Amino acid sequence: MNSSKTIPERIFDASLYIFLTGIFLITFYPFWNILVISLNDATDTLRGNLYFWPRAFTLDSYRTIFRNPEIWSALRVTVLRTVLGTAVSLFCISMLAYPLSKRHLFGWKYFSFFFVFTMYFGGGLIPTYMIIKSVGLIDSFWVYIFPGLIGVFLMILVRTFIEQIPAEIEESSKIDGSNDLQTFFRIILPLCVPVLATIGLFLSIGHWNAWYDSYVYTYKPELKTLQAVLVKILNQFQTASMMSDAQQLAQSSKRIPVSSESIRMAVTMVATIPIILVYPFVQKYFVKGIMVGAIKS
Repeated sequence: MNSSKTIPERIFDASLYIFLTGIFLITFYPFWNILVISLNDATDTLRGNLYFWPRAFTLDSYRTIFRNPEIWSALRVTVLRTVLGTAVSLFCISMLAYPLSKRHLFGWKYFSFFFVFTMYFGGGLIPTYMIIKSVGLIDSFWVYIFPGLIGVFLMILVRTFIEQIPAEIEESSKIDGSNDLQTFFRIILPLCVPVLATIGLFLSIGHWNAWYDSYVYTYKPELKTLQAVLVKILNQFQTASMMSDAQQLAQSSKRIPVSSESIRMAVTMVATIPIILVYPFVQKYFVKGIMVGAIKS
């Protein structure tokens, strides 16, 4: 098949591969450079010209980070938030999308309008804070779960996916004696695995990267998320008049030579790598789920 290609077709293919390779290098290099700096000796990094690999390989920055108990506490909170928040949101979104996929539902237009309306208009930070405070979620772990329990856009993806399922499948299930809940859990939910895996990736990334809600709604150090701790460290390093915990540790322990830049890069890697490792496990569902869920018949 390849031998039958004409010269212009081969030139086009070669140009396409070169273009895609260039895009990959442009997008991947900043991440690689951060990794290189985090693995390089802090003193040597000050010399500059550190591009493709560490000149003086060391894990001192990572040792400094993992010796900080605040990082471990934040990591536990973030992992628990990501796992629990993603699972509960997937369940609630799918449970909501199923009835809204039935256009014969009484008041379907009004229910749909109610949810879509929330995508365009919000109450703002202060009213949201007041509501969260009134229900007792301030300084509570559940403030990470309940306020963002249902994403309307993700619900629409699941609803549209369910609408593509032939009605005969549900009818045959009801003929066999299944009620709506049994049909949902035994028939609809297994068929929705591709789109659920897709939105599950979106949800997990959102929970893992979230920091603002931790910054606004929690005050206890044991409830801070990993990204909130990262923001705190970055702000400390960017304030010239303030000495960060990492710098204090570096001065108090001469055998661990670290700098503000190496700590920033290492913390960035610690916060980024775990969520990147999730993607290969859902990659096979990603394209199918997002395409089928976005196409409306």
